[in-house]
Amino acid sequence: MKAVYDFFVNEWYFSVPLVLMSLVAGALVLWRLLLNNTANTDMDDFLPVFQQTLRKGGVKAAVNLCKDEKGLIPNRLFVAGLEAADQGAAAMRRSMATENELEIVPRLHFLLAPILAIAKIATMVGLFFTVISMINTFNAIGEQAASGKAKEIGGHASKIGLALFATALGLFTAIPLVFSHVLFKSWIAGFEIKVKSASHKLITLVTNYKKDPKLLDDRGEDDGDADDDRAPRGKRKVTRG
Repeated sequence: MKAVYDFFVNEWYFSVPLVLMSLVAGALVLWRLLLNNTANTDMDDFLPVFQQTLRKGGVKAAVNLCKDEKGLIPNRLFVAGLEAADQGAAAMRRSMATENELEIVPRLHFLLAPILAIAKIATMVGLFFTVISMINTFNAIGEQAASGKAKEIGGHASKIGLALFATALGLFTAIPLVFSHVLFKSWIAGFEIKVKSASHKLITLVTNYKKDPKLLDDRGEDDGDADDDRAPRGKRKVTRG
């Protein structure tokens, strides 16, 4: 513990930059996590509401519903597709592809570059500080040996271990950042799959709405109508018998 105290207090000009890098990196990771949470939308819950809104209120009501949502898929992707719905399915695909490329993807990658930059720099900065500290230590040992104070050379041995704290702190900063960056990239890949799936579902819903709004009715209602149709037929068969 004394070695750690000496590094953070006596060698503050080495420890302060590394600690600041760690704090900034932690803040960036938390910021990115909050953005991911805001960008995500439970499509299993949203799509039934969207489907009923489109059937009852039309495209304008669906656009207003999507603008009220915070998630990127309804708020950006669906709005872009619905605004081009009057021009056909091909126009909807182009509009959503442009929105995804120019708006959604850049937002998903926001802060990933500085997180990866700090992860790569932290180890090099820690190693750089270690080299500087080792050079100073060996210079002090050489001066003590030249002046004939061989007994005091052993006192500098602890500073060699102290210099390695800079490398350790750099690794302590870099390892969680690299791990977080990999998880963020994996989350983005999964989100892009959701975007493609949602695009196809939106085009299908709008196309069915243009053909016949009743096609957006729940399956339960369709099944109920089918049962009603079957009932008279059954009665007719009984009458004939």
